[in-house]
Amino acid sequence: MDVQCIKCKGRLFCGRSFCPIKAKQEAKFHVKEKIANLKKDFLGDGVSCFVGHFGYPNLNVGILTPTEKREDSWLYEAPKYWSKENFGVSEVINLRSDLINSKFKVNIKQQNKLIDLSKEIAMASKPADVEINLKKKPDFKVNTLSDIAPTGPNAILENAKLVSNTKIDTRVEKAVDDNDLKAADAVNSLYQKGFDENFLSRMLSIGNLGIGFERKIVPTRWSITATDDIIGKNFISEIKQFEKSAPTAYFGGYLGNYYLIMVFPEIWQYELFEMYMPKASWNVSEQVQYSTDYESYSGRKAYASETVGGYYTVRLAVLEKMKERKKQGTILALRFITGDYFCPLGVWVTREAARKAMQNPIEFETKELMLNYARMLIKKKFNFDIDLILKNSRVLDSFKQRKLF
Repeated sequence: MDVQCIKCKGRLFCGRSFCPIKAKQEAKFHVKEKIANLKKDFLGDGVSCFVGHFGYPNLNVGILTPTEKREDSWLYEAPKYWSKENFGVSEVINLRSDLINSKFKVNIKQQNKLIDLSKEIAMASKPADVEINLKKKPDFKVNTLSDIAPTGPNAILENAKLVSNTKIDTRVEKAVDDNDLKAADAVNSLYQKGFDENFLSRMLSIGNLGIGFERKIVPTRWSITATDDIIGKNFISEIKQFEKSAPTAYFGGYLGNYYLIMVFPEIWQYELFEMYMPKASWNVSEQVQYSTDYESYSGRKAYASETVGGYYTVRLAVLEKMKERKKQGTILALRFITGDYFCPLGVWVTREAARKAMQNPIEFETKELMLNYARMLIKKKFNFDIDLILKNSRVLDSFKQRKLF
């Protein structure tokens, strides 16, 4: 909390439509109220599993269950639905902070009854009824991370068991039972059959997919990026066969994250700039800060270390639209992170914000007209001169090079 916050006391002097400090405190109060009467032993809905990354290769695996049973418990693990219904930041925090993370530690290759139970929860088409036995009552805490949706209090799991039969899709069972099917092939096959990336990443994380002897538990943050990358690469190989797109710009956003995505009539390339506007999370200065990553037609071999998981989520959103239109192009994606995104909610936000942006195409006769539109739009929307960014673009620089033909 800085001096301005002390003077303001929630009266919105910062220009936001809500006070982030008050919103976070309300979420904590919500959790404290919910767990006050929670016992060490309770019956809950196993909505998902979470695998931490500290201590690798010995990791914490958590079974996520709400503090109380409800008919719509599927809602706790539904990023696409949150986006469709325009859930706000506070709504997502309040919802996800209700999840108890009942965790136990295992080696990535270890198998035991709790791992078997976690695998079944990850495979299930709807939340499974599970009896949870904790060593002690959960700690009062809300956990927010930049790449993973928030969770509520942590607790040490003593024992757990399913108390009803889980419903598992036969196509999922077939992929899990096939010990000769590579993880990437299983992810792509199930995605094409309608299973979304959120479901597939938790399957991959808990070790349900891949060649039998190679299967292992993977930290959730790794599995999310791996899933987006696997599906994206499969799309890239396909769209390289399509004809080039007309110059087309897309703009839109979600939860204070806005995307201007420009498609140029060239071969496949992709570049992402992430701009942190003043008052945005992680930007304490009054200047716009940015990070960037890029890939050429031949792809990239190293992890996108500057824009991290968001690089792969936005690329996937773009590729979905390119495949739908049966076009290829050179992509320049600009993300604008505003003060309305006051708390990290996970990289699902970037995926869904980019998907919303890709619903609004505007075609241009030339790329110069598209760039002029981009300059005026961003100046009007954010009072920012994007030429400060465009001059550093590797994509735009590539247009200046002489081509072989």
